[in-house]
Amino acid sequence: MANILVVEDEESVRELLRLYLEKEGFKVELASDGEEALDKMSRTSPDLVLLDLMLPKKDGWEVCREIRKTSYVPIIMLTARGEEFDKVLGLELGADDYIAKPFSPREVVARIKAVLRRANSTSLSRGRIWETLGLKIDYEAKKVEAKGREINLTPKEFELLWFLVNHPRRVYTREQLLEHVWGYDFAGDTRTVDTHIKRLREKLTEGGIASSIKTVWGYGYKFEPE
Repeated sequence: MANILVVEDEESVRELLRLYLEKEGFKVELASDGEEALDKMSRTSPDLVLLDLMLPKKDGWEVCREIRKTSYVPIIMLTARGEEFDKVLGLELGADDYIAKPFSPREVVARIKAVLRRANSTSLSRGRIWETLGLKIDYEAKKVEAKGREINLTPKEFELLWFLVNHPRRVYTREQLLEHVWGYDFAGDTRTVDTHIKRLREKLTEGGIASSIKTVWGYGYKFEPE
C-alpha cells in the first residue's frame, strides 16, 4: 500500500483528496504548509508527494528543490496557474507530473497510479551500472561520472540519459521520449525534451566527453555510443 503525502493549504481540497485516496487504498499523510511538508517528508518517507505550489511559509517551488536534494520520490505538482512557464519550471526542478486546478479527484488518482507504475517499472533497472569510454552511470546511486569526474544532473536529466543509453542507436521522437520518461499522461510541450537534451549535452561536454546524443533532423534523438 503506497503512502501519499498531500501538501495543500486549502483544508477542503486537502480533505477531499484524502477521502478519495484512502478510498483507493492509499495511506495518506497531510501537510498544510511547506515547512510541515518537509518535516513529514523526513519522518514518513512517502512513496509519492502531491504538492501544491502556492503554500505558506515555503512555497511549492522551494519544497520541491529541498526534496530533490536528497530524494527521487515521485512528485506531482498542483496549482491554479497553468502557464507554460510554470510547467517547464516544475519539470526542471524534478517534478514527475503537473495538474492544473480545478481538477477532478478521479483524475488525480489516475495520475498518481500512472506515476507510481512508472516508478515501479524503473526500479527494475536499479542496481545496474552502464559504462563505456569514460562515461559511467550508476542507477542505484543516481551518479554519472565522466572520466572519473561526477556530473550533476537533475532527476529528469538523469532519467532521460538512462533511457537513451539503454536503447542505443534507436531513434525516438520528442513525443515518445515524453511518453517513456515523463509518462504518457503528461501534457507537456515537446520543447521540454529539447531543453533537457541541450543541458545534457552541455554537461557531458563540460565533463570532457563529446556528447553521444545525436539529433535526427525531422524526427528526434538517439544515443550513439562513440
